[in-house]
Amino acid sequence: MNKEVRVRFAPSPTGALHIGGVRTALYNFLFARKMGGKFLLRIEDTDQTRFVSGAEAYIKDALEWLNISPDESPWSPGNCGPYRQSERKPMYMQYALDLVEKGHAYYAFDTSEELDAMRERLTAARVVSPQYNTITRTQMKNSLTLPEDEVKARLASGDPYVIRIKIPRKEEVRLNDMIRGWVMVHSNTLDDKVLMKSDGMPTYHLANIVDDHLMGITHVIRGEEWLPSAPLHVLLYRYFGWEDSMPQFAHLPLLLKPDGNGKLSKRDADKHGFPVFPMDWADPNSGDKAIGFKEAGYLPDAFLNFLAFLGWNPGDHRELFTLDELVDAFSVERIGKSGTKFDINKAKWFNEQYLRSKTDQELSRYLIADVEKDGLSVSEDKAAKIVAIMKERATFPADLWKEGKFMLIAPQKFDEAVASKKWNQEAITVLSTYKEKLANLNESITAESAKALLEESAAVHDIKFGKVMQAVRLAVTGVGAGPDLMAVFEIIGKEELISRISYALDTLQIQS
Repeated sequence: MNKEVRVRFAPSPTGALHIGGVRTALYNFLFARKMGGKFLLRIEDTDQTRFVSGAEAYIKDALEWLNISPDESPWSPGNCGPYRQSERKPMYMQYALDLVEKGHAYYAFDTSEELDAMRERLTAARVVSPQYNTITRTQMKNSLTLPEDEVKARLASGDPYVIRIKIPRKEEVRLNDMIRGWVMVHSNTLDDKVLMKSDGMPTYHLANIVDDHLMGITHVIRGEEWLPSAPLHVLLYRYFGWEDSMPQFAHLPLLLKPDGNGKLSKRDADKHGFPVFPMDWADPNSGDKAIGFKEAGYLPDAFLNFLAFLGWNPGDHRELFTLDELVDAFSVERIGKSGTKFDINKAKWFNEQYLRSKTDQELSRYLIADVEKDGLSVSEDKAAKIVAIMKERATFPADLWKEGKFMLIAPQKFDEAVASKKWNQEAITVLSTYKEKLANLNESITAESAKALLEESAAVHDIKFGKVMQAVRLAVTGVGAGPDLMAVFEIIGKEELISRISYALDTLQIQS
């Protein structure tokens, strides 16, 4: 019987969750659901110096907003916990010591000054990338160069040390990436990474391998930035004797700037005026604030649909997918190798499609909330009618009220450019007659009756209906363009319509 698929998303609580991380979480979630497996979330907080208060809660809230909550996590544990690496701290040392015992790792007692001096020597010798490796370790202070009794004495006296992996010389390390195919790296390009820090905390490299093994992770789907570390991780699986159960790796392509030149960053987002985080974030240390996709008005299903296409495609012309449809269509094989340009206009397009697919009643809740924020009120029935004629013109839910305020608030000023061209004696004549006909009407108006009366008012004076339409819109809404005008008339009602026409006739002047 095949082993249950288990994947994980392992963010660090060092700040807001970048959308690149959200995409990684989404792809893991889709793969787990497609394969009938489990999606885990593990908080990788081994670097306590970079820990940011509130970051873990932010990760949880962001994933819940997007409806991609994990099956197992610190707040929904399974039987493989704890799910925070800081709470797993006591066990990592035994694994590091196991590697030392097997000869695959060693103690290093070098001070920071000695490490700096080593790098300076190598830089002076024109070494491009100074590092602690198979050559330089022979000149450093570690258990490979010091006498055994001195090593024991240093350990017994509590001298600070780290544990480093012992990278083999002249060996080719290979892994078969699910996206990139075979990746081969020569060991002489690798350095002896620190596995256990002097504070007793493991580095990412040790902790993630141990945790993935103990949590039964079968597939590691993560960002391309971890590809250079993959050979080291392969060696660790081998040295622990876990090579047979080593997960399959899939390294996702980078999210690129809109122009394709380099990795997408918060600075790029700020420069171009779009979000790069799923939700608003306020850094408790620096005070920096950043707007999120949620608060900018993106619908969660639209944002997910957009995000899924940043590196993956279904192999056909379909673009709109529900989350369940994404699960059905998803496959790692259809993830590309090259980076994907971030296109905020495409994100807006997705949002428009999802917004327009919602019922008027669903969208009216957004409108009512925004109306009430401005200290006004609107009935559910009228809100639904406003939404019905505004949603085809909206990108975000906030646009429904932002662009539709004129249906509840009469204009106090008018677009001067439109007035100078369209406000003339013909417009005044037709509107004056129209006002009278409305006043004599003994019933509420509909879009159809409003149009019929207006056409009559123009015909009486032998004026073409189309010649005055923009002036009529100006008088009632204050601007020269907008949604179906007769539908607007029905929504605002007869009395309000008469009031607005009267104000325009009293206020607007014909410009010579």
